[in-house]
Amino acid sequence: MNTLPIKDMSNTFIEHSMVINNFVMNVGLQLKSSLCRVFGDSVKYKWPENGNHPIIPDVSINCDIKNRRSTTFLGVPKFIMEVLSDSTEKRDREEKMELYKAVEVAEYWLVDWRKKQVEIYLLVTDESSIDTIDYKLVNVITNDNKEDLKIHVFPNVNITFEELFDGIE
Repeated sequence: MNTLPIKDMSNTFIEHSMVINNFVMNVGLQLKSSLCRVFGDSVKYKWPENGNHPIIPDVSINCDIKNRRSTTFLGVPKFIMEVLSDSTEKRDREEKMELYKAVEVAEYWLVDWRKKQVEIYLLVTDESSIDTIDYKLVNVITNDNKEDLKIHVFPNVNITFEELFDGIE
């Protein structure tokens, strides 16, 4: 597996950050009284499956926040969201998705602020081999089916389509 080093993403569009902040603010308040926390693109994870190279998801929901070394989490979050942009889309769809599958992140969202679209992937076991897991695309959310937007691994936590894309023209 390729290692994914930290890259400077300072050339991303403001809309990229707006989607991240919208998610963190709305979901973060709902998780406040739980053992889980939502983090924006300011936290690092290190896993053996990636040669222990730091990886920074755009958003993660981590329920194992004590499993860390200094400023880096070692545990696996239950949820990760990557916000697509021209410079990150290929990496988010290929390398990062493979890494998140290898470490068994249960739910993975790819959010495209340009299209106002959310692809929701869930980690599932292959029916033919219980040793094989993969991501299954369970829904593509657009304005046409926006009421179907939900976080599957946290069914009591809600964010609406309008909240996620607030401020995006």
